[in-house]
Amino acid sequence: MNTKRAEMLMLLVTFCWGSSYLFMKEGLASIGPFTLVAYRFLIAFAASAVFLGKAWRSVGWDLLKAGFIIGSVVVVSFSAMVIGLESTTTSNAGFITSLMVVFIPFVEKFVYHRPLQRGVVGTSAISVAGIGFLTLHDGLHVNPGDVLCLVGALINAGQVCYMSRLLTRLDPLPLGVIQFGVAGFWGLLLSLLLEPPAMPAGGSGWFGMLYLGLVCSAFGFIAQMVAQKYTSAERVGILFCLEPVFAAMIGVIYLHEPFSLSSFIGAVLVLTGVILSGRVGKKQTVEA
Repeated sequence: MNTKRAEMLMLLVTFCWGSSYLFMKEGLASIGPFTLVAYRFLIAFAASAVFLGKAWRSVGWDLLKAGFIIGSVVVVSFSAMVIGLESTTTSNAGFITSLMVVFIPFVEKFVYHRPLQRGVVGTSAISVAGIGFLTLHDGLHVNPGDVLCLVGALINAGQVCYMSRLLTRLDPLPLGVIQFGVAGFWGLLLSLLLEPPAMPAGGSGWFGMLYLGLVCSAFGFIAQMVAQKYTSAERVGILFCLEPVFAAMIGVIYLHEPFSLSSFIGAVLVLTGVILSGRVGKKQTVEA
């Protein structure tokens, strides 16, 4: 695989992740948020566990422990995002969730004591201004769904920073598969405790769940690992920034969600902050 094909693969992965908000939004019409999380990650686990094959033999206590921690954190961040989607638009959810890139330098600073690079505060301010345009449509009233998506993005940033340290000594593929299994287990347990039993509605509902589990999770994770071997981290970061753009386009076209001038300005500001923050993060990695 050459660089061009790798970047095309990453673009496809980014589109799949951007479209996931649509299927999660539609899935919430018939099932609860924890049930949706359970379906998504259990399907991903079943598919990727088969793909893993003989690599299961390398799974030891360290991988199991790390996978349990990462999977538990993932189910919290995804649950916050999915619950938030019940009361916000796919456009807002996509852009707010992308702020994970902005949060990462601050997690590195306050948790792992790495110094902030120049420009991080500025890019963060741009993104915060963008959130204001996206969410503050009624004065200082903030949609609870937007807040939950913001919390999910912050938790996800912490998970990314922690995983980056695990990957220096652990195989990413079995770690990801175990993460899917743990997240699916917690989603199933929480759904049984807090939600009435429910199945996806009809063929379209099952298609959405299979798409989330097989395409957005199992395929997305494996394809990302393959593609990143043939392109730079900076290029990957820029391509990832297109995820909320795809989410907004799909939400407006397919769900007919409103996208006012204020929303457009906010989207541009958030996307600018995310791209600039990604460039700052690349510089920090090179200098470290």
